[in-house]
Amino acid sequence: MPTPVINPNLDLEPLNNEEILKIARKQGEDPDRICSIIDEFRNIIYEREDCTPHRTDTEFLIKFLRARFWRIESSYKLLCNYCNFRNANRDLYEKLHPLDLKDIGEADVVTVTPYKDQLGRRIMIYRFGNWIPSKVPVDDILKTTLLLLEMGALEPSFQVLGGVGIIDLTNLSLRQVFHLTPSVAQKMLALIVTSLPIRTNAIHIVFQNWVFNTAFSIFKPFLSSRMRERIYIHGDDMSSLHKHILPENLPKRYGGIHDDCPYTIWVENLLKNEKILRELESLGYVVHSRNLLLNKN
Repeated sequence: MPTPVINPNLDLEPLNNEEILKIARKQGEDPDRICSIIDEFRNIIYEREDCTPHRTDTEFLIKFLRARFWRIESSYKLLCNYCNFRNANRDLYEKLHPLDLKDIGEADVVTVTPYKDQLGRRIMIYRFGNWIPSKVPVDDILKTTLLLLEMGALEPSFQVLGGVGIIDLTNLSLRQVFHLTPSVAQKMLALIVTSLPIRTNAIHIVFQNWVFNTAFSIFKPFLSSRMRERIYIHGDDMSSLHKHILPENLPKRYGGIHDDCPYTIWVENLLKNEKILRELESLGYVVHSRNLLLNKN
């Protein structure tokens, strides 16, 4: 299989890849019914008034429908979860510029690879062993996760194909686990599973040590049985990981072929896209004024 093209951008154009369109149709996306389903979805939002999204245009609502396979009731529940999460956690995004989180990028705690896996899915990587809580507050991990997923959710192919996570626990110690409270675990899972218009297909845990059991016991009460089935524990057996993600779609540290890609490089590139800037500002982030200064420099 040829090495995938590395592209640190999001493809924000409407779907035109026939293979992805075929998958979308299998998931319930009928081109002849999109408008009528969107209208029905929008009417339910207005009639029930359980939540008040900041937008109800087609481009925004289709993210929730794709995330829940075009089931209107499930999509509506997801939208309400999304609105409730944002209302309850304004500190994670309001008046924040993405580059304010540069410390977490420099520490290489969270990132998204600029390439996808063999199924076209986005890959998010956490390296909690690199995290120094005294330098990077736990909320910065949540802020970074929210930011990356909000940007990823703009990409139509991601909306259809979803993504996978790799949680690298190399050098994880009780120092980090101490800060992973049940409240933090609940918010993290809300971001990854229940409250954003995304689909997490699998979570791969690698290089775990004895501390893992303590950390997992914090998250386990909030995991549904379905989500537990999507968690794969590989230890240091990269051949086990490669059964799910091929080496040509992985960093070298996991037996792959690619160099690491820090969060800051990924985000700095995306912030050159005017549409992404507009989307982030509509979500409460502060980007335009800061970006004008950055571009001048």
